[in-house]
Amino acid sequence: MKKIFDDVSFKCSKLVTKNYSTSFSLAVYMLSPSIRDAIYSVYGFVRFADEIVDSFHGYDKEDLINDFEKEYYKGIDRSISLNPILNSFQQTVKKYNISDDLVQAFLKSMKLDLIKLDYNSKEEYDEYIYGSADVVGLMCLKVFVDGNDLKYNQLKSEAMRLGSAFQKVNFLRDLKDDNLILNRNYFPGVDLNSFDENAKRAIIKEIEEDFRVAYQGILKLPIEAKFGVYTAFVYYKKLLKKLENTPCHEIGNARIRVSNYTKAGLLAQSFVTYKLRLV
Repeated sequence: MKKIFDDVSFKCSKLVTKNYSTSFSLAVYMLSPSIRDAIYSVYGFVRFADEIVDSFHGYDKEDLINDFEKEYYKGIDRSISLNPILNSFQQTVKKYNISDDLVQAFLKSMKLDLIKLDYNSKEEYDEYIYGSADVVGLMCLKVFVDGNDLKYNQLKSEAMRLGSAFQKVNFLRDLKDDNLILNRNYFPGVDLNSFDENAKRAIIKEIEEDFRVAYQGILKLPIEAKFGVYTAFVYYKKLLKKLENTPCHEIGNARIRVSNYTKAGLLAQSFVTYKLRLV
């Protein structure tokens, strides 16, 4: 039965989320059960594309990402894909009317990772972040508002800022791997080989402003989404604080993490804040 295959497809997307990101998986679990599968499917799609360009060394990454894109559009046309990740995502795209320009902007940024190592202007930097992160926030927002275009347009700017904040924190956290392994530098005007506290503070200030704006959008989210998104927000704010308190030379030599014990504490804190209706 097709329903069994669809159920398996969404379970595969959930498995991808749980194995690749415990923190994001936890945040998704705090969403209403009615929208969890859709968000798992979005994560599965973007994670696989990201893995192709970042991790599949020794393979023809360009062929793989192009095949991934072609198979996605075949799935859209046929309303089915034998790739369970693509099968679940194409269903979410159709159910929540996720526009193709968001998918194309995301794939464009992923393909840039195959050919571009340095982002030398704010325009290049902003364009990459829009495609790699902002549109992912917008895909999720489409699910959160469940077809309410008025609500979507009201929250669009804040959703993009939250996506930007998450991505910039990831850039800062992954400085070592991006610089030493992938030889990439996303921050314009920053020499990673002489990364100092002034450069770090400037980046953190930019992220904090993104978080400030994004928080106003979280307050306006539908009840089904608010607690889950707030949980992710609190986690990334904590990670940013840890990066702020870490000497810049350590950021360049190790991947900074938040312990599972701390994550549990953040979840408890978020739950109390949410139940007291402070968010």
